[in-house]
Amino acid sequence: MAATETLTAERILEATEEVLRRHGPAKATVVDVARALGVSHGSVYRHFRTKAALREAVTKRWLDRTSEALAGIVADTSRDPERRLRDWLAALFEAKRHKAGDDPELFATYVVLTGEQGRAVAEHLDDLTGQLTRIIEDGVAAGVFSSDDPAATARAVFHTTGRFHDPQYAPEWKDPRTDADFAAVVDLVLRGLRA
Repeated sequence: MAATETLTAERILEATEEVLRRHGPAKATVVDVARALGVSHGSVYRHFRTKAALREAVTKRWLDRTSEALAGIVADTSRDPERRLRDWLAALFEAKRHKAGDDPELFATYVVLTGEQGRAVAEHLDDLTGQLTRIIEDGVAAGVFSSDDPAATARAVFHTTGRFHDPQYAPEWKDPRTDADFAAVVDLVLRGLRA
């Protein structure tokens, strides 16, 4: 790291991601991160008080990327609610499949980290089901969907489509039949939601 570059939390998270990619979660240390940045490990600890806090921040950053990408679909009211729901589910599936396929080492690392980070994962799941709730509420308001409890319906939709976004199913995502299975599940969900 050049002396003129400021050490920021974001730079530390970027370096941590690279260290995790190279060493994996079992072997990556704060010292490795500091070495990659050209600083002392104490400098890293000034931003993240513990190794666990650093790992949680990296996990949250990774999960937030997906949430942020999906938020744009939720906010796009130029699309009708059914189209938004279909697009949101497809974007979630594609984001997870993309992460698993394009960088399998880092994906495997994040599977381990998300298993450790219950709070970050719970917040992420709450955010995702909250996004689904907004789409379903818009569909109910437009008379397109029927639901007495959009939040419960959103959770049901999320769990019903779990095979296409839960990392435990990542090995199945390469199966050529998966896209047809996904389309069939989404069609079934939409048929069930229609008013």
